[in-house]
Amino acid sequence: MRKLSSEDCLALIAKGEFGAGVTGTAEAVAVVLTQSWCPQWSWMRSYLSALPPEAGREVFWIEYDREEFFTPLMKFKESVFGNDQVPYVRYYRGGKLAAESNYIDKGGFLRRLHGE
Repeated sequence: MRKLSSEDCLALIAKGEFGAGVTGTAEAVAVVLTQSWCPQWSWMRSYLSALPPEAGREVFWIEYDREEFFTPLMKFKESVFGNDQVPYVRYYRGGKLAAESNYIDKGGFLRRLHGE
């Protein structure tokens, strides 16, 4: 798992979508936007951090309540992406948005990530 950088998040807000530096890092990419206090994120983080490295798969995350851009990112996520829940997950395949979810178990996460 890789933490999103401030630059990645500020570019998201400015451009309306993650750039190729995120979505193009692997064939299957998941991005988790969440807040640190969320118990469902703790459960997800537990299984995500235990996933073995796999070619063609990348998972990014950000606990945006711990960042200086908390309010702008939260407002963006809620108004542009239309999702006010945490964790919020966006799944990309081939650099394009393929699915979205909120909290999801490990099996469901992997199925959405890989398009199964």
